[in-house]
Amino acid sequence: MIGNGKKDMAVIVVRDADAVVAALRDELARATDEVRPGLERALALAEARTGAADAELRGRWAARRITAGGYQGPLDSVAAVKALRQAEPGLSLRQAVQLSREAAAVPSAKP
Repeated sequence: MIGNGKKDMAVIVVRDADAVVAALRDELARATDEVRPGLERALALAEARTGAADAELRGRWAARRITAGGYQGPLDSVAAVKALRQAEPGLSLRQAVQLSREAAAVPSAKP
């Protein structure tokens, strides 16, 4: 049905950061002094990402998909939407536009 207002998103956000944080804590508990600094840094990075909003996670994913084919312009442009749909042919135009907007809104995702 055209124009039914349904907002479907084909990208599902998988939140496994809690499991990653738990695994890193387990490893850190039995780590040697040699690997401890690296595990501490990894744990800090994982903990920093646990509170990320779904839109931010989708935006980072979309930015990676848009730029994977060599696109380097603004992430919310028509060319970016085209690059995203070429990288992910299953996305509708509406989905690709929304994802490219989310990509542009993520400060760290900008090229």
